[in-house]
Amino acid sequence: MTPLAHILALPVRAYRLIFSPWVGFNCRYQPTCSAYALEALEKHGALRGSWLAARRIGRCHPLGSDGYDPVPEPKDRKPPHSPAG
Repeated sequence: MTPLAHILALPVRAYRLIFSPWVGFNCRYQPTCSAYALEALEKHGALRGSWLAARRIGRCHPLGSDGYDPVPEPKDRKPPHSPAG
């Protein structure tokens, strides 16, 4: 995880530690929105991970869908290596 992603993960970890036990398990999705945010930051870094987490939280409302919604795998942006020879 990048240093900026670590910093952005702090409020999520604080939420999970302080507020989540009082709110209970009410997330419409699996994994929960906070777990999704931490995983998105881990896999995609600060910028894209934050964007994915914000989009997920925006979808989490009574009129939204529910169910299994995993963090997408990162796209490999490097061109494939051509075999030498």
